[in-house]
This record gives sequence, C-alpha cells and structure tokens, in this order.
Amino acid sequence: MVVRAGAASDVGLVRASNEDSLLVGSALFAVADGMGGHAAGEVASAMAVEHLRSLDGRADLRPDDIRVALGEANEAIRAAGVEHPEQAGMGATVTGLGLVRFAGSPHWVVFNLGDSRVYRYADGVLALLTADHSEAAEMVAAGTMTAEQARYSRYRNVITRALGVHRSVEPDQWVFPPVEGERFLLCSDGLNGELEDDEIAAVLRDVPDAESAASELVRRAVVAGGRDNVTVVVVDYGVGDGESGQGVRAAGPEDTMPRSAP
Repeated sequence: MVVRAGAASDVGLVRASNEDSLLVGSALFAVADGMGGHAAGEVASAMAVEHLRSLDGRADLRPDDIRVALGEANEAIRAAGVEHPEQAGMGATVTGLGLVRFAGSPHWVVFNLGDSRVYRYADGVLALLTADHSEAAEMVAAGTMTAEQARYSRYRNVITRALGVHRSVEPDQWVFPPVEGERFLLCSDGLNGELEDDEIAAVLRDVPDAESAASELVRRAVVAGGRDNVTVVVVDYGVGDGESGQGVRAAGPEDTMPRSAP
C-alpha cells in the first residue's frame, strides 16, 4: 500500500500563536486544534498528537487502539490542567486517518472529536466524512438552522465533544476499505471556515502533489481572511512513491470553546 502525504499549517492573520498540531506518520495522520488560548490550547493539541504518534507504524493497529489512545490523551490533558492551574480548562479537537487491520485486511479508519474535519476526494467528488461536534451542527441536524446559517453562527465555536473537557470521550469512527487513487484532506476549522467546498475540491483536483496541495489550501485560507489558525494534511493512496512532507496556516474570529462540562 503506497501512501503519500503532505502538510501545511499557519498562524493566520489574527491569532498571536498557532494552537494547531499535526501528525504525518507512515500510516497514521491527524490534526488537532487547541482550545482556550489563555489556557494553553497548544499544549493540549500537542499532547493529543503525541499520544497518537506512539501508534504509528504498528502492523497490527486496530480501530480500538486509536480509541484507547484518545482516551489516554483525554486523561493526560485533564491531569495536566490539575497539576498546572494556568493550564486548567485547556482542550483540543482531534481528527485523523489511519491504516488499520480490520476483518483480516487493511482498512482505513477515520476518527473525530470536535469540529476538525476529514474529507475524501475521489472521482471528482468531495465528500465530508466526519460530523462536526458543535452546537451549530446539532441545530442543523434538528432543523432549527440551515447549513449556511451555521457557517456564520456563534454556536459553531461551541464544541460539544473534545479532549480535555469531559471525564471520558467517545470519538466517532468509520472503517472502510482503501480504493486506488483516492485522496483525503484533514483540516482544522480554519480551512473550511474560510473556503467553500467547491474551492477546496478544485485545489485537490488541480494540484497533484500532496504537499503542494496542502500548502495551496493553507495559502488560500490566509488570503481569504486568515482569522484562525489553519492546518491541513493531504493524504494520497496508491500514487507517488510514499514520500511525505510538512508545512503551516489559518481562519474564524471567535475562540473555539468547549460546551460546559459536568
């Protein structure tokens, strides 16, 4: 299985620091978006990525291993907040993609906590694979708000599931077989907060190199407003020579915050 990946991240034009973290491994990829700038969101996102990094390269990796690692990251972030009062309240969204063993053969697993996203681009079609865990998304699902209204609603920044907020976490997971020629996009909300899906799809269609595509998406998000940190990982299956690269970017004027925890 040949996988090629590239990444980019940027602080943007408004934020003072970049609270996003990313993982580009051999078979595991992730984007984490820190919450609570005053409470070390960048620490929480880095902790999330490091717990996942320990799984990369395992030939027997299974979806439950990722679930367990995210649970351990949640506990570690909460414990750090207790040990260091200045970090109390920090948290992170996290989303990712990995190659796992499932039903005796290689499969993709997509996982998500929060409003960072994973898209799949194949046969000219861009599809969102994850569901946002936000109050705005819940309102769209309930029919009390349209998707377009949610895009600009203050409730889009109120996150209902994330690391470091609740005593336990339950990530969404989707498992499916790989298909030759498919391309995945992992991103923090700084990307989709600035760019429409049609523009994202056009870049994924027109820029064949994974690292160049990631850099171009980040560049466009910053030019479009750069109101938040933006981080992008592009993963191609079945093309290239397996090389990977990495970079930085940003979008959204209001701070992302967790919904009140028990």
